[in-house]
Amino acid sequence: MADAESPKPARDMKKLMTFAFMGVNLVVLGLGSYLVYMSTLGVVAKSTSNEEATRELASFEESLRGDPVLYTMTPFNTNLEGVPRRLIRLELSLEMMDEEGYEEVIGIAPQARDSIMRILNSKTFSDVETVQGKLHLKNEIVADLNSSLRKGVVKNVYFSELVVQ
Repeated sequence: MADAESPKPARDMKKLMTFAFMGVNLVVLGLGSYLVYMSTLGVVAKSTSNEEATRELASFEESLRGDPVLYTMTPFNTNLEGVPRRLIRLELSLEMMDEEGYEEVIGIAPQARDSIMRILNSKTFSDVETVQGKLHLKNEIVADLNSSLRKGVVKNVYFSELVVQ
């Protein structure tokens, strides 16, 4: 008789554990649903009228109409990363939004030149040989220079000369 009763508690323990895990899963699911609901409860989308949007767009377009100013940097000669060693010669012009940005870029010309040199030194030949690579290089230079400028904004970078040997 003792042998017949021993398997029954193990099976009861299995059922008990199964129901316990189901209960814990339901509690966690309910708590997660509650947290998602509470985090989105008071969110109200910002509404703008057409007149406000039109005024903002007009003021933005007016700020872009100013004559851009070009700053031509002296040519760069540096090594590219990788083996075999490649040399890159690069002459570029920075298109600034306004005169104030032009004056600021002249003031930080050594730092700007150094940051561009670091970008060029981290590139390999395969990074700059394609058109997409050159566009990515332009975007990286613009982003790096804009992060170091306080008032001025670099709109674009133009390569006057780009030679890789």
